[in-house]
Amino acid sequence: MPIDRQSRHTMTTRHVPLDHAVPDVLTRGLDVVFCGINPGRRSAVAGFHFAGAGNRFWPSLYGAGFTDHLLRPADIGQLPAYGCGITNLVTRTTARADELTRAELEAGRRALEAKLRRFAPTWLAVLGIGAYRAAFGDRHAVLGRQARTIGTTRVWLLPNPSGLNAHYQLADFVRHFADLRQAIARGKRDQEELAAGRVRGRSRSPEASAPGTERTRSGRAPRG
Repeated sequence: MPIDRQSRHTMTTRHVPLDHAVPDVLTRGLDVVFCGINPGRRSAVAGFHFAGAGNRFWPSLYGAGFTDHLLRPADIGQLPAYGCGITNLVTRTTARADELTRAELEAGRRALEAKLRRFAPTWLAVLGIGAYRAAFGDRHAVLGRQARTIGTTRVWLLPNPSGLNAHYQLADFVRHFADLRQAIARGKRDQEELAAGRVRGRSRSPEASAPGTERTRSGRAPRG
């Protein structure tokens, strides 16, 4: 009996190795690293993050203005050009994120922290409030900016964009992603203003700007 396309796909996804990791997209100097929970079966088969049917990650990224066009999962290599990277909290493939154990999530947090200290992105955005609470031991975490930092990296919490998450619609995801993008932009402006203030402070020191003040080669004003 011939096997139809859907049956082939089902057979393929069911037989994905549980340790079939999807490669990270990481480099130094990124504005934000998005951290998924773990690969779903379709992502593991494709070899790309957030490749599951109905996943809202890529449309949310575009809708919030992180990218100038809608990327596909296969376009993941373009993300660093937009200041973005991707990793997962846990490498093991599952059909649902709630199949992971607390021990796996906690071990994943430790591995993630090591990556962040190595690559030092400005922000980490974790996609999944339940997984974040379990991995980081923070039962009361809410969406948005978190009080913790990891090295120099600040932390933001986003909802899980999986198509299985019925609590949020695409417009909700876009709004939450846009809040993060605005926080990144504010941080950049603050850094630019701080740097500009330091330059102005050096060029306007009182002694250098005082009229009629001369200096010798030693840097001391001549005696009268």
